[in-house]
Amino acid sequence: MFNIFGFYKFKKLNSLKKNKNKIQLYMFNNKVNGTVILAKEGINGTIAGKKNKVALVKKKILKIFNIKDFNNKNNSTSKFQPFHRAKVKIKKEVVPIGLNLNEKIKKDNQYIEPKKWNELIKKKVTFLIDVRKPFEHKVGTFKGAVNPNVNHFRDFPEYLDKIKREQTVAMFCTGGIRCEKASVYLKKNGFKNVYQLKGGILNYLEKIKKEKSLWRGECYVFDNRVSVKHQLKQGTYSICSGCRTPISPLDQKSKKYEEGVSCPNCYERLTVIQKDRFRMRQKQIKLAKQQGKKHMFQKEFK
Repeated sequence: MFNIFGFYKFKKLNSLKKNKNKIQLYMFNNKVNGTVILAKEGINGTIAGKKNKVALVKKKILKIFNIKDFNNKNNSTSKFQPFHRAKVKIKKEVVPIGLNLNEKIKKDNQYIEPKKWNELIKKKVTFLIDVRKPFEHKVGTFKGAVNPNVNHFRDFPEYLDKIKREQTVAMFCTGGIRCEKASVYLKKNGFKNVYQLKGGILNYLEKIKKEKSLWRGECYVFDNRVSVKHQLKQGTYSICSGCRTPISPLDQKSKKYEEGVSCPNCYERLTVIQKDRFRMRQKQIKLAKQQGKKHMFQKEFK
């Protein structure tokens, strides 16, 4: 069983290149995979490995940057390693929106615990925004949520500028970090009643039982689990090898679905040459599996 640990912290960080190498080497030596993003404004990441090894990497990161604890964290498990390798990246922002955050700016953000979230979003005056990408929204979302339909978070401000400033706004995302920036942006632009789901969807699905939940569908995650359900159990979605978008069991019943080749989302867009190339790749993957080997293009970990 693998332990999956997601986290983020907004804090001024120094010596990014030096510490990037330290963290990546430490993850490699402890056989912990995942992605960690470093920026001058903070750190964001999801890592996976054996429970004791993940705990060591967590402790190392906290020590390197002199952090007492993360702003938010979530834990879940998987029967397989959901990441291909260990990656530590340096970026201008942990979430690109053209706004750098720090603890002082962030302290005014208003958080709603999962147990009180239902009460807020049931109110007619609440404008509920799913700040994630359209394909994530399609996999699952809260009842009544509106999605801005933007593929890059840096384009999000343009959508936010269309919202009436007197409205009560409630926002949510996977783990909470995208809402941190969106909330600050709205406050800076005259919005008074802005709330965000504390810990994001993952925290909600972990804390709220299915029978009391207003969540519909599953939650897309950026690893090879693809999606999770309530109590953060493994979801039913997989990834199309043709277009790299999440596909449901229903999608797989479509005549346009072909394992390793296409799905209803990309069948019409792929050329004959592309489909033939993907079929050849899938044939090689199946042959490697039969021989008990792992092909270099194999994406499945299950």
